[in-house]
Amino acid sequence: MSIMKFSKMNQSIEYYDQNFNEFNQKTYNVNMQNLYEPFLANIPSKGYLLDLGCGSGRDALYFKKHGYQIDAIDYSIKLVELAKRQTGINVRHASFYDLNEVEKYDGIWACASLLHCDRNRLTEVIGRIVKALKITGVCYMSFKYGDQDREKDGRFFTDLNETQLETLLMPFDLKIIKQWITKDNRPEYSEQWINIILQKLN
Repeated sequence: MSIMKFSKMNQSIEYYDQNFNEFNQKTYNVNMQNLYEPFLANIPSKGYLLDLGCGSGRDALYFKKHGYQIDAIDYSIKLVELAKRQTGINVRHASFYDLNEVEKYDGIWACASLLHCDRNRLTEVIGRIVKALKITGVCYMSFKYGDQDREKDGRFFTDLNETQLETLLMPFDLKIIKQWITKDNRPEYSEQWINIILQKLN
């Protein structure tokens, strides 16, 4: 697959390529049950999922172990290689800008991945996600809570708050199943996250 180059995201991906071991150590064993449960409550047994920006494969492996069919992609080649080893899944090297499937998935899991999407392309990417979902399929997304575009430690972040998220979703025929704020699941971090579960209506 041809991967286009995007300057801000490329800089973030360079961070992951260079720090994939440290990133894995900080995130792989984090308990995500409080986020899995409301998402999977809306997915049929053995449903078909996409982990969109799978990182080290933590969540994809959980879904696989619990009987779901799972595809996974990530834009960092080092994380793709790591996720393949840790999950046994044929993780693809691709970005959310490359998502082109049509009505394929019962659920799309975009945990802490779309926060690296350029703000001016978020509507495009949400459209790609909606197109890739089956009718009544659901998507989970999370962003760091805020309203800024910012750089931190070599990565670019697109933060969202409730108002920005509402505006972002207005063009789409989606039902909000749940929207809530959480503290980072890593005990040593105090950042807040905005989480949302959406269902495709038509």
